[in-house]
Amino acid sequence: MRAPTRRHIIGALLGALFSSAHAFADEQTLWTLSLEGGAGWQARNNVQVPNDSSGDRFALDDITGSGPQPFFRAALARDITPQHGVRVVYAPLRVNERGTLNDTVQFAGTTFTPGAVRARYQFDAHRVTYRYTLRHTARGRLQLGGTLLVRDAEIRLNQGSNQGRDTNVGLVPLVHAAGHYQLTPDWRLAFDADALAAPQGRALDLGLRAEYRLRDDLWLHAGYRTLEGGADNDDVYTFAWFNFASAGLHLAF
Repeated sequence: MRAPTRRHIIGALLGALFSSAHAFADEQTLWTLSLEGGAGWQARNNVQVPNDSSGDRFALDDITGSGPQPFFRAALARDITPQHGVRVVYAPLRVNERGTLNDTVQFAGTTFTPGAVRARYQFDAHRVTYRYTLRHTARGRLQLGGTLLVRDAEIRLNQGSNQGRDTNVGLVPLVHAAGHYQLTPDWRLAFDADALAAPQGRALDLGLRAEYRLRDDLWLHAGYRTLEGGADNDDVYTFAWFNFASAGLHLAF
């Protein structure tokens, strides 16, 4: 019999998780939909492919500019029981801009000379989260759990007929935390975070926001989000840091 692969293990865990949700379908449940959008700026975006003497390290944000770039994300969450919950996040991130190379660059096996170039940076970070409520009172809530991030990444340069492209699709486990604190009946502070660090790289997605209640099931929010991280291995060196000004709504149903 073949040993189970990581894909089989993850599939079994997710199946068990959502089977549990179905088992509690006859209990009181709460769905929440959070929509968030705004503008983002690149503080850093350094790239080298491959990560050896045949590739040159350069600043991709020097080509694309620091921003602002529009962004959007959506999160759907469900409380299965008062302690257990799940969340699914749709979080695309894409930058497509024309710019100028000041020096010759070796990227993904292709030589790019000084002059006009088109750059694309994509880091779609969709995710599934399980979280456990450690504390829930009239003033606030604190949740901890784990996130499985589905990474769909691409870095590409185009110059005339020359194209260099590096893509990566994979699964990344992260630690999750979220919570809110009620300041007044109509105002609260909230945060959410997915993060992990290892010798091969790191990832941080942290959102901080102020939320205002329009009615019991609808909140408006505005705040700040930062996304930082990357990888450093034999194939690729890529580290980026984005900062976002965000606004949106939070609907319970």
